[in-house]
Amino acid sequence: PSSDCVMAEQLCLSDSTCNATYRTLENCALAKTRLLSLDHDSRVRCLNAELDLGNSSLLHCKCHRRMKRQEHCLRIFWTVHSSMTDGYLNLETSPYENSANEEHWKTDYNKLAALVSGKNCSQLAGDATNPCLRATHICNLSKKCFRLRTDYASICTKVAASEDVCDRRKCHRGLRNFFEKVPEDFTKRILFCPCQDEFCGERRRKTIVPDCSFQYNTKPNCLWLLDSCLEDHICKSRLADFQQNCQPVDMSPDGCSLHNHAACLQAYMGMIGTPMTPNYVSNSSVEVSLWCTCENSGNQKEKCDQILRMFESNKCL
Repeated sequence: PSSDCVMAEQLCLSDSTCNATYRTLENCALAKTRLLSLDHDSRVRCLNAELDLGNSSLLHCKCHRRMKRQEHCLRIFWTVHSSMTDGYLNLETSPYENSANEEHWKTDYNKLAALVSGKNCSQLAGDATNPCLRATHICNLSKKCFRLRTDYASICTKVAASEDVCDRRKCHRGLRNFFEKVPEDFTKRILFCPCQDEFCGERRRKTIVPDCSFQYNTKPNCLWLLDSCLEDHICKSRLADFQQNCQPVDMSPDGCSLHNHAACLQAYMGMIGTPMTPNYVSNSSVEVSLWCTCENSGNQKEKCDQILRMFESNKCL
């Protein structure tokens, strides 16, 4: 049965046979992290170690988006499944338990209404034409939402001491904190608020402070962006989750392989605050993209285009 990878690791380490197999896999994963090329015998040894886990709970363990020690849990998952990271877009299994369902995402307006009722709502009076402004004001009624939103906004707009740029790493961490720790009732309304005009669209686009979290002075190549993602356990995990839950299929009526749009939107939100942070591309549409280009990709142009299409032309998303 599926279990928490941290608990599964503890069980494995207490068994001498499992412990030895797991240590072999740790060495395999470490070699990949350091980009060391493994000879044929070493590759076979790594694959055999993964197979030797058999029915161990490690082989079927998962992580939770809001758990403590999340990075440790994800490191365990990728240690056990290190063979899955061969190739650019071969992340077929998400390390996360899938908790999103359509019904949960449809009933939240009742909770928001209950939160707002009985409060001093004069600040909401002028928000009818700007749902994004209204969503922000509702966030401000929650101490946790207000505090974590203020935290990341202040980090992402602060210029680093010695440079004319913000601290992107800290900004990303602040964004992940917000989207992981604040209830989705608030975060998804802020991120997916429906807009009818450009003023509202601009507010929505600036939800994640694009000057810091999204844009570089020049657009990097998408393959470089992917490489930096695969070197980071959280980003790699969120990308695997996104690929699994937002897998487009042309033959499907809704264009989505899993038919669970809530899980896809949740996976999309998970990408925010990683090296592959997506965002809205303009104030006047709901099109999203990564901040990267496929120019000068040489013979890897097709692979690069595939990365961009995951966000720009994804019917499921």
